[in-house]
Amino acid sequence: GYMLGAIFGDIIGSTRELHNVKTEEFELFPPGSHFTDDTVMTVAVAEKLLNANSGCNSRKAYAARYKQYYSRYRNAGFGQMFSKWAENDTLRIQRSYGNGAAMRVTAIGYAFDDLKPLLKEVKASCYYTHHNREAIKGAKAVATCVFLARKQEDKDSIKRTIEKMYGYRFQPLDEIRRDYVFDSRASYSVPPALEAFFESDSYESAIRKAISIGGDSDTIACITGGIAEAYYREIPKEIATKGNLLIDSGLRRVVREFNEVMNVE
Repeated sequence: GYMLGAIFGDIIGSTRELHNVKTEEFELFPPGSHFTDDTVMTVAVAEKLLNANSGCNSRKAYAARYKQYYSRYRNAGFGQMFSKWAENDTLRIQRSYGNGAAMRVTAIGYAFDDLKPLLKEVKASCYYTHHNREAIKGAKAVATCVFLARKQEDKDSIKRTIEKMYGYRFQPLDEIRRDYVFDSRASYSVPPALEAFFESDSYESAIRKAISIGGDSDTIACITGGIAEAYYREIPKEIATKGNLLIDSGLRRVVREFNEVMNVE
């Protein structure tokens, strides 16, 4: 169901972030595999969407969910900058240019049938934490990809749309893999995550390609996985079985509820 593609990508990438593998041949769930802040924030966004009409302005509603989920899952691996923001009692605007906004928007790609309100929602989801052009662009590109993948547009046309709307240039993974290093800037990590999807032929191949790039592996695979699931509409049984065991029940409940409300088969 919706979002599990992103969450399983995060879990599969969780042990590879510090120990990059530059190949597609690796064990998917080695011991120590776990969900990270990427999963926690993906679910926080979904929960905001489930309770969208609580009469509170959208930007603030996102900020409130982020803080709530942060305090519940403090040890999930949040970055220093985000932790500082979340722990502050006053609501501050933070201008992060990282990929943290892009990694959490999968659910927004499912919640709208039209791009215009979808992009407005993405912007609201970024407002307090990623008040930065590049970060917002990355988040919009990911949500747009999920949206188009879900509508079963073919990959070439999705790629062209993203290039046109966001000005991203995509390079083949074989060209970037060798020199690719850890760098969590949205402008550096979102295009390769999308490219992994464009070069894939199944959910599993998308995840393997995403991890093979190296760098910020859990986040890249989380982004790729969310798009790949929307497009391929199925996740191999063994990935789903193992992945589900590693998601905490509170998070699983929100995922289930989101799927029911969005009425996915």
